[in-house]
Amino acid sequence: MLVLGLTGSIGMGKSTTARFFRELGIPVHDADAAVHRLYAGEAVPLIEAAFPGTTAGGRVDRDRLGAAVIGNPEALKRLEAIVHPLVGKAEREVRTRAAAAGHQLLVLDIPLLFETGGEARVDAVAVVSAPKSVQRERVLARPGMTEAKLDGILARQMPDEDKRRRAHFVIDTGRGMDAARRQVADVVKALAGSRRA
Repeated sequence: MLVLGLTGSIGMGKSTTARFFRELGIPVHDADAAVHRLYAGEAVPLIEAAFPGTTAGGRVDRDRLGAAVIGNPEALKRLEAIVHPLVGKAEREVRTRAAAAGHQLLVLDIPLLFETGGEARVDAVAVVSAPKSVQRERVLARPGMTEAKLDGILARQMPDEDKRRRAHFVIDTGRGMDAARRQVADVVKALAGSRRA
């Protein structure tokens, strides 16, 4: 089974692109969704112990947790030491299930793939990209988003041009979703061809 890492900066259309892979019958493991599940389950007592007052009602309060770790590199490392192994366990379970089901391709949707060294765990990388103007327009249209917040997020992410340079495939969502859907189909065909080679 080939494993494709899917990544891209905020506002590039990665979630929609992941949906296109799913529409083709390819399993997709969404690392962000795994974190959301953990924040309502297994990670809650561990995070509360490390960051008292950051959970409520059996869930992690993301605003309180953010206030505790943003701008505090040591706190962020403590949080990552809790969350990353749990996300890794969830990913291994998905890999096992996909292989047992006979899937030839699995997509790992990991926003910070390059930033966390995740490219070492995949066979190829697809980066979802769009022009900066399109990215900013998309992100600033989100509720509660500001220029300052967006700039802070982008400062923590590898620049898009660097991601594009390191990718095996670039899926350009700036030309519309139909074009992106076709590009996803092309990536799947290329990977299927590499399995036969």
